[in-house]
Amino acid sequence: MSRIGRLPIAVPAGVTVTIDESNLVTVKGPKGTLTQQVNPDITVKQEGNELLLTRPSDDKNHRALHGLYRALIHNMVVGVTDGFAVALEMVGTGYRAAAEENGKKLNISIGFSHPVILDAPENITFETPVQTKIVVKGIDKQQVGNLAADIRAIRKPEPYLGKGIKYEGEHIRRKEGKAGKK
Repeated sequence: MSRIGRLPIAVPAGVTVTIDESNLVTVKGPKGTLTQQVNPDITVKQEGNELLLTRPSDDKNHRALHGLYRALIHNMVVGVTDGFAVALEMVGTGYRAAAEENGKKLNISIGFSHPVILDAPENITFETPVQTKIVVKGIDKQQVGNLAADIRAIRKPEPYLGKGIKYEGEHIRRKEGKAGKK
């Protein structure tokens, strides 16, 4: 059995999980509501304050789906209770960001002739605790990660000076440049 798939998902107080006959799982919590359509081969059962996922056979496809849907549903439960956040750092002279309209817009000055302005999708907010740090927060882990990757792609960190937008704690492999060729 899948090591991840066989683990029960704890449902904390204040979170309601509904599973309808078409295997649509809806998780409602203090931060919002998320839904996930589960493959009909995987059965989702709620026993008390735990969710259990089972698969019909040890077929390779069923094993993969078992762990996948368990992880997706677990991320939904964590998202509606605690939420997810990804922090980005800006390295470079004059690089700065500002969250506007209660975190619904992000204004980035990154060395272009114009500022880059991003609108936050639903359930996502931006924070800028420091001018060179951006925090993307939301309840959907996939959406938060994709938006953070899109922001990083505006100006990827380059290997010679390390300038650009990078994830917090990300290590940039540095190159020597021309002077190191002697």
